[in-house]
Amino acid sequence: MLQVQFIRENKTKVLEGLAKRNFADAETIIEQVLTADENRRATQVTLDNTLAESNKLSKEIGNLYKSGKAQEANVLKEKTGQLKESSKELSEKLSQFSDELDQLLYQIPNVPHASVKAGTSEEDNENIFSEGSIPNLGDNALPHWELAKKYDIIDFELGTKISGAGFPVYKGKGARLQRALINYFLDKNTAAGYTEVQVPHLVNTASATATGQLPDKDGQMYHSTVDDLYLIPTAEVPITNIFRGDLVQESDFPITLTGYTPCFRREAGSYGAHVRGLNRLHQFDKVEIVRVEHPENSYKALDGMVEHIKDILRELKLPYRILRLCGGDTGFTSALTFDFELFSTAQDRWLEISSASNFETFQANRLKLRFKNKEGKSELAHTLNGSSLALPRVLAGILENYQTEDGIQVPEVLIPYTGFDMIN
Repeated sequence: MLQVQFIRENKTKVLEGLAKRNFADAETIIEQVLTADENRRATQVTLDNTLAESNKLSKEIGNLYKSGKAQEANVLKEKTGQLKESSKELSEKLSQFSDELDQLLYQIPNVPHASVKAGTSEEDNENIFSEGSIPNLGDNALPHWELAKKYDIIDFELGTKISGAGFPVYKGKGARLQRALINYFLDKNTAAGYTEVQVPHLVNTASATATGQLPDKDGQMYHSTVDDLYLIPTAEVPITNIFRGDLVQESDFPITLTGYTPCFRREAGSYGAHVRGLNRLHQFDKVEIVRVEHPENSYKALDGMVEHIKDILRELKLPYRILRLCGGDTGFTSALTFDFELFSTAQDRWLEISSASNFETFQANRLKLRFKNKEGKSELAHTLNGSSLALPRVLAGILENYQTEDGIQVPEVLIPYTGFDMIN
């Protein structure tokens, strides 16, 4: 969440940033935040003064008793009792104002980076880079869900039988290709300096709140109410929460981690042809990269993440483009996001396969993730994450773009992982 001090000192900048996002009632909620903060600070000052006076009187009472002036001490003792009662009331009031302030701050998204353009939807995103040749497959090209059935490698009906729509079953060479992609992505990430971690697939409320999924995405997460645990929508949540409440050293930067997890999303409200096959699932696999950076280096690190994902797509020889998201399409927690999309030739459309984002201090403020700077003062770190990569649509792109009359070719870079070069 945004820091209150930042809002106080940069009110105009915050409002301009929220306007890029088309955030409704921005001025109203910012004024509510400032009012709640004034009340909280004023109450804190009164409480501090009351406690200081109480402590001062307690020392005087002790000295009076030592001097044999019990009557005077008792008079002051009565006053300290009143001060203690006032302190209790002020503490409760302070807690109330602090909770009110937090609830308001939880509703406010991150302020977009200066390079982010205003916009209302994905139609306003900027295409900043494209690479790769779109294959000419001819009129007989099939979408991946038909290819999956033809070669018996993914069974959507069986998944519906077991769980419901959006839970496919991968079979034979389809399962092996899926596993090959996971291992290839992890190997690429670890070779680039990321440390691999295996993390829980369920998280508590504190973790989901710290990375910004709650309360913003509450309705999109699967919730195990008996244990009050949430199935993760992305490995970003448990990996980033490794550092919740930590004070790291400046010499620790950069902190770079990668991990594979299944991901779970309710995808409530998603309907139509664009959700067919692997295009949108309730359960899918993803390999994530997460960075904790010094604020001065985070945008250089973001550029490095973008180049790293580019390198993977070049090796897979898939046509792709990079979009800089507009304000209206940028995620709640992000300051700047680059989306990668590959071209699905058989569907004749672009499919999002990765997002690389810099959250600046937004997540770190909720996480209470700080570092000691050169002056020895605590400062919020910057957090970043990216999909490297999300598997369903990458797999869909491979099936569609690599299809031939004889079967589906396996990208050359994956053959050492699959042990076969053709699905037929």
